[in-house]
Amino acid sequence: MEQLVEEYGPRWEPGPYERGTDGPRVILVGTDTSPTGLRAAAYAAGLARRQRARLVVVYVAAPSLWAGLAAAAVVDVQQQTFDEEIEQLRSQLRDRADELGVPVTFLVRRGETYPELRQTAEEVSADLVVVGASEQGGHRLVGSVGNRLVRAAVWPVVVVP
Repeated sequence: MEQLVEEYGPRWEPGPYERGTDGPRVILVGTDTSPTGLRAAAYAAGLARRQRARLVVVYVAAPSLWAGLAAAAVVDVQQQTFDEEIEQLRSQLRDRADELGVPVTFLVRRGETYPELRQTAEEVSADLVVVGASEQGGHRLVGSVGNRLVRAAVWPVVVVP
């Protein structure tokens, strides 16, 4: 799968960089089609509208740990699931960007979620990172993406329940 980058909504003009402005100018949200992922995207979009900020929406297609050992049919099903989620998100973003008046960049990355979100946040000079709370019980032991982003201590992080 190639990396996807699409722009929706009004054109964004970054202006001069200034640390400590009244609010974030670039808001990055890591999302998927889970309930917490969609709530995180909605929260970030509302904040971007109120702050007149650019919204960068990132979907990370993270293959399962077992994908390398699985039969080709299983890998194909996983890829089909990624493609369906990407199309669902694209459709929602296209519909809402102009309505909200928010410049939106939609990015699709492939790999492990935390490193991809961190790298993308650095690339776009994000002022704030928003993610949904993990719905997986095991993350209480090993740490969720949100926890890892907070511990990175690079940007403010909002974890939406």
